[in-house]
Amino acid sequence: MQIHKYKAKTISDAIAMVKSELGPDAMILSSKKLNGKESGHIFEIAAVASYAETLDETPESYDGVKSELMSIREMICILNHSEGMVEKSMLKPVTLTLYAKMLKNGIKDHYAKRFLEQGGAFRDYSPEDFATVKKETIKAVMKKVEIHKLFESINGSRTITALVGTTGVGKTTTIAKLAAQMSLKSKKKVGLISIDSYRIGAMEQLKAYANILGIPCFPAFNRQYLVAALESLKNMDVVLIDTAGQSQYDGKRIEELKNMMTDDLQIQSHLLLSVSTTEEEMNKTAVNFSPLKFRSYVFTKLDEAEKYGSIINQLMKIQLPISYLTTGQNVPEDIEEATKNRMVKLLFNNR
Repeated sequence: MQIHKYKAKTISDAIAMVKSELGPDAMILSSKKLNGKESGHIFEIAAVASYAETLDETPESYDGVKSELMSIREMICILNHSEGMVEKSMLKPVTLTLYAKMLKNGIKDHYAKRFLEQGGAFRDYSPEDFATVKKETIKAVMKKVEIHKLFESINGSRTITALVGTTGVGKTTTIAKLAAQMSLKSKKKVGLISIDSYRIGAMEQLKAYANILGIPCFPAFNRQYLVAALESLKNMDVVLIDTAGQSQYDGKRIEELKNMMTDDLQIQSHLLLSVSTTEEEMNKTAVNFSPLKFRSYVFTKLDEAEKYGSIINQLMKIQLPISYLTTGQNVPEDIEEATKNRMVKLLFNNR
């Protein structure tokens, strides 16, 4: 394996030299800042032409870090976001790799730097410490991820769950998936209620799912009917309530929903957020739906998104547990309980 070293006055110039000579598949072994008495600071990058060159032979100083090597593409991604990050004197390949992964997956730059700092990435460390730095950085991210077991409290008492969110976020389909899992897999007695009086065919769609599953389903277009429906389903283990989709800017209708599902009814609300929407709209939805006192996030439409960092960005703004993730339209398959292991894979492996 032939190691090439490139020196330049700026990290950008050094990267350009690597790309020009070794091509876009080049892998960076190290980057550091040298001090020259006459020339001042000089950046040096050690690189090889491709990852394949590292498989059979790696210099002793780089033992154990082949899986952490950074591609020239990843370095360019970092330069486009934050050149000052690369210029920090104590950076090592694993730090840059983790940073690039977070940026490419949509985690905001200032959050990514915070996680790296908490993981010890900006301290001087030797190659044998790479694994620890990576582990501690990922652990810092996962500290922001709390998991809510939505139906864990079922133990002789009824759980009443309402899904709330904007139009088209997937509430009715998610209700059907949960109903199927609870009734078919968990063998729980499940009942459905629709309080969506705005969308044409909403009740018919939910009732069709209920007929397939052989479970009861009631309409409830005002508080009086909701109380009656809950009474009719008093012997159920789980009651799932499908609410009307509404704009996050329609404060009047959100207030109506709040007044309908009063605290005395012991309804637990959970907010659905689509990962495929913009982060700004995602956060505005969470803020504007906050009067409903939702207890967890259900992140939907993961199959329609290329990046999942917006989940962490949202948790950094309004931290609440995650209960479920949905990955498509198939009922009941395309839903899963959120776990920390799954979130690590989404955020650092992109699936």
